[in-house]
Amino acid sequence: MKKDTKIKNLIVYIFLIIMSIVSVFPFFWMIVGMTNKSVDIIKGKLTFGNALIENFNNLFSNYEVGRIIINSFKISLTIVIGSLLISSMAAYGFEFYPSKIREKIYAILLATMMIPFAALMVPLFRLMVAFNLLDSHWGVILPMLPSVFLIFFFRQSFKLYPKEIIMAARVDGASELRIFLSIVFPSMKSTYAAAAIYSFMTSWNSYLWPLIVLQSDEQKTMTLLVSTLSSGYNPDFGVIMTTVVLATLPMIIVFFGLQKYFVQGILGSVKQ
Repeated sequence: MKKDTKIKNLIVYIFLIIMSIVSVFPFFWMIVGMTNKSVDIIKGKLTFGNALIENFNNLFSNYEVGRIIINSFKISLTIVIGSLLISSMAAYGFEFYPSKIREKIYAILLATMMIPFAALMVPLFRLMVAFNLLDSHWGVILPMLPSVFLIFFFRQSFKLYPKEIIMAARVDGASELRIFLSIVFPSMKSTYAAAAIYSFMTSWNSYLWPLIVLQSDEQKTMTLLVSTLSSGYNPDFGVIMTTVVLATLPMIIVFFGLQKYFVQGILGSVKQ
């Protein structure tokens, strides 16, 4: 019996080690690639080189990377703050405001998640043209602010929240806005942290909609820069790897900065 258990554990450990290597390898290759020249990367070199400074110089001398990074942060942070505020308040309303048609509206809202984004692109594009938001960061931000998934995510967490606290605050005469900001928000930090990670990664990695809306170089984001570097006739893979590392760093920092809240937030949402 013990021998069978040891064999099973050994198989599990071997599987986990292999999966860990497969998961970490792209990051390792990316970091090694930014230190090598393009020709070495094409040859499949997997050791560190001495072209790191050259790649940085080529990238920063040919492109306004600082402005592009600021554009990405501006769009992503605005979407994170806006979508968390809108989604959490909508979920609060769905969960704590009784209504006969509440569940029907919620079901229709969830059904919209099944509509592919490709089907919405043309009407959204015409809307942005009508509001004169083409080639504007607000043209990217506004359609991404409402998130049905985040409304669902927050509502699942609110189902665990003690309704007696809300009722007691209402009896004491507190307004709904004060209840939400002073009582609910401070006690749901882990849920907000998990939602912030999801929202930041989604907006930072967004490619298709920014590609359609942002048409000038001054408005570009990091994902569009990587696409531009990759689409040339003779792409410099060393510069591309350097750009990818710079584009990945903010997501890694955000994830590890909020990691301790992430698992708590996810667990709080999926218990229902």
